[in-house]
Amino acid sequence: MRSVRLRLDLAYDGGQFAGWARQPGLRTVQGELEDGLATVLRTGPRGEARPRVTVAGRTDAGVHARGQVAHVDVGVDALAATRGRSDRDDVDALAVRLAGVLPGDLVVHTVRRAPDGFDARFSALRRRYAYRVCDEQAARDPLRRGWVLWHRRPLDVAAMDAAARTLVGRHDFAAYCKPRPDATTIRTLEVFGWSRPDTGPDAGLVVADVQADAFCHSMVRALVGASLAVGEGRRPVAWPRELLDGRVRQGGATVVAAHGLTLEHVAYPTDDELARRAEQTRARRSEHDVDGAPPAAGCCG
Repeated sequence: MRSVRLRLDLAYDGGQFAGWARQPGLRTVQGELEDGLATVLRTGPRGEARPRVTVAGRTDAGVHARGQVAHVDVGVDALAATRGRSDRDDVDALAVRLAGVLPGDLVVHTVRRAPDGFDARFSALRRRYAYRVCDEQAARDPLRRGWVLWHRRPLDVAAMDAAARTLVGRHDFAAYCKPRPDATTIRTLEVFGWSRPDTGPDAGLVVADVQADAFCHSMVRALVGASLAVGEGRRPVAWPRELLDGRVRQGGATVVAAHGLTLEHVAYPTDDELARRAEQTRARRSEHDVDGAPPAAGCCG
């Protein structure tokens, strides 16, 4: 069966989802999206396999996304059939029909044919997250409680920002990741900082900007937890870096609540670099390839 790969740009409110990945008996983003695609493409009546979606970054239960990216391979004939009697492009027809069957807390903004070599997960250069905290009673907004963490103690944003910047670079983030068998914890943290915006939709909030080539399980929320300990004055500015250098998960940073975290953007290289980037990313990261150590052969970056 001939197929075509489609890129989907989507957003969702993670509050009522048990994370991204499909799980038996639970409502997940992947489950809802694949069910919607199966309905629109009529894979069951056509005797075809259900669509399988690959995502740029799996999110945990309760985590939101504004700029998530996924891809799916669909049969050419099934895609063409979505047009019905209309004269619109088959991809546009799929997007319109998909919008009609998805729930309100999951929105696919665009559907387009993917360039050659595109892989939503492995072609990605970096992911950018934001974590939002409110520490002032006057700024507390009940309408934003689903995506902003309420913190009862005032925070020293300058101290948090200073501590965060000591973690930027290529390191072993074992102290900030939940261990998984045979999974590397080497990551390149490109940006990590805290601010209190004066204007815009986040005015008055304490906001983390976190960007990396990839993240291991619970990493962002553990980084936020360490930052909050510094912001409260319970830990010195040097403590988050000491945790990092210790490479021990037990007794380290608290993993904060999921609802304050949002995946904001996933970046990709130019079309002619997509396949090469995917090949590089699949190469296993070496535990020796960190800042201050010589690069290991085959490292992915």
